Amino acid sequence: MLRIIIALALCLAWPAAGSAQDTAAVRVTSDVSYEYLARWDVERLNKILTVDTPKFAGITVSYTPARNAVRLYRVTYASVVPERGNKPISATGLLAVPEISDTNLPMVSYQHGTVYGKQEVPSFPEQSPETQLMIAQFAGQGYLVIGADYFGMGTSSEPEGYMVKGSHQQATYDMLRASRAVLNDMHLTATRLSIAGWSQGGFVTMAYLEKLESAGVPVAAAATASAPVDVFVALNGFLSFPRSNDASWVNSLFILSAFAFENYYAVPGLARSVISDSSYEVARKAYMREPFNVAEVPTDLHKLLKPEYFDAQYFAASAYGRLVAQTQAYRWIIKTPVRNYYGETDEAISTGLGRLAMTYQQAIGAGNTKVEAVSTGPTSHRGTFATAVPQWKAWFDKP
Repeated sequence: MLRIIIALALCLAWPAAGSAQDTAAVRVTSDVSYEYLARWDVERLNKILTVDTPKFAGITVSYTPARNAVRLYRVTYASVVPERGNKPISATGLLAVPEISDTNLPMVSYQHGTVYGKQEVPSFPEQSPETQLMIAQFAGQGYLVIGADYFGMGTSSEPEGYMVKGSHQQATYDMLRASRAVLNDMHLTATRLSIAGWSQGGFVTMAYLEKLESAGVPVAAAATASAPVDVFVALNGFLSFPRSNDASWVNSLFILSAFAFENYYAVPGLARSVISDSSYEVARKAYMREPFNVAEVPTDLHKLLKPEYFDAQYFAASAYGRLVAQTQAYRWIIKTPVRNYYGETDEAISTGLGRLAMTYQQAIGAGNTKVEAVSTGPTSHRGTFATAVPQWKAWFDKP
């Protein structure tokens, strides 16, 4: 009898969701629609927490087991590209809805890290291990989870806007707007918004917070893991003060940003001025997600980049360096409680960079105490994320 009552309650709470599962897409406004993707049951979610995530992160972390199944939707929405005179575009993102009877639920907006596949993003959750962890840990515990596919990713036809701050802010802000329209159609309400992101997504989370605060949108808490809040600091570290444990894949940061900045800030030839002649074509293919031989992409930055970029003054004065210097997300008076988690053996983010936002805010007069840097111990880049997520959850759970 109890099972029948629970099933009936779920049916009453999911009138719109049921129709979404039966149709290819549901249009809720002139510029927002959504489509049903899948239902992940508790067993699937707990496998993500106990098997899949440890395999992905290379570290075993204790997570709170999932309590409920989750329904996944791809949201398609209209947005604009600020750097291109507000050019209208279509973008996508994920909405994960816990299968419970409550209609008033807390929300987490998750911003994903750097990925190499165009569909390794939230709205293609089968291809995104980091998104899977967020779904399992948060949506599996009664949170609404949303995540924007950045411009150029997911189903977008644009070139990737990698680390292009204004576009990242627009994509995430409009995804929030779109998801609220979808939730309204489902007769659900997001009661409290928290935001979080890892790696590139940590930068995007801080940039997103800046936009949300400027728009007067309440945010309960913001958390990051391995966040490069100042890209000029990050790239200068690899060029001028390399560490023995710097990751071989940091070459992608230069490739993706050089081409993205060229496209979004309309600086013809920018990437060619940065990338060595011998590496330019394979780098271009990597950025455009065209077929290429990974072995042809130099992991040695001295082979990948033009030699003049190892002169710190040249780098700072160059067109690329000036754009990089603008790519920061911590230099405003932050009002929201923020926790920046960092790993002490992270191969991409130095300890100083992980603590930078807190250091900057505390240097303002008597000190702004809203930002706190939290160590996850001697963790790798992925290990920092895996370790931080349950700490995000425990913090976001507090009223």
